[in-house]
Amino acid sequence: MPNQIHPTAIIDPTARLGDNVMVGPFTIIGPECVLGDNCVIGDSVAIHKWTELGAGCKVWHGASIGSDTQDLKYRGAKTKVVIGEKTVVREFATVTLSTLEDQVTKIGSNCLLMAYSHVAHECTVGDSVILANSATLAGHTIIEDFAIIGGLTPVHQFSRVGCHTIVGGASAVQKDVLPYSKAFGNPLKMFGLNTLGLSRRGFTQAQRDLMDQAYRIIFRSGLNTTQALTRIKETMELTPEVKHMVEFIEGSERGITK
Repeated sequence: MPNQIHPTAIIDPTARLGDNVMVGPFTIIGPECVLGDNCVIGDSVAIHKWTELGAGCKVWHGASIGSDTQDLKYRGAKTKVVIGEKTVVREFATVTLSTLEDQVTKIGSNCLLMAYSHVAHECTVGDSVILANSATLAGHTIIEDFAIIGGLTPVHQFSRVGCHTIVGGASAVQKDVLPYSKAFGNPLKMFGLNTLGLSRRGFTQAQRDLMDQAYRIIFRSGLNTTQALTRIKETMELTPEVKHMVEFIEGSERGITK
């Protein structure tokens, strides 16, 4: 189908739009932006520059994507925002470019960025992630697949939130949060596995039991982190989920939330 571009929208000549794209009134699509097929861009949206949206994305009123990073070190380098297919960006959410030349602020497919959420420079957000209202990611944070960040929750720069994790609203993430877990509070505390989320996403009881066993060794055995990882490796079946928990901790630079 032909594109439907409101006459008040401004489309830069270097922007490329796929098929069946809708662009609402008073929206700006800036230089070298790429919109995939079937994208729906609402009214008063600014997609500033150097931004790619996958097919089927929806961007709601007042959102800002691809603006200059708020990092004071930014000197105008050509960077990029890349957003995967079928991701929804709700009202007044913001996603900025990265700071350094050729770096990317990346958001995966099938994500939901609720109103007033923020994704900063050099962030990497996986697939099927939910950022609730006013959840904010500082620079260089990593959010793995299927994670949920509650409303009004900031994530400290360089922190990581593991896959299938849920962080409650009005929390404060200052260190890495273990995959498959629940966390809440300020200061942030761990509250076991995200059992309901894991069950809904098809993890078997046997898989969840092993993850729970590893969780208990890490947090409730009285061992320090190094000792806990050694015990898991020596005594447990290293299923893909347990192995990911171990490798996530081993790769932590800020340390994990306890």
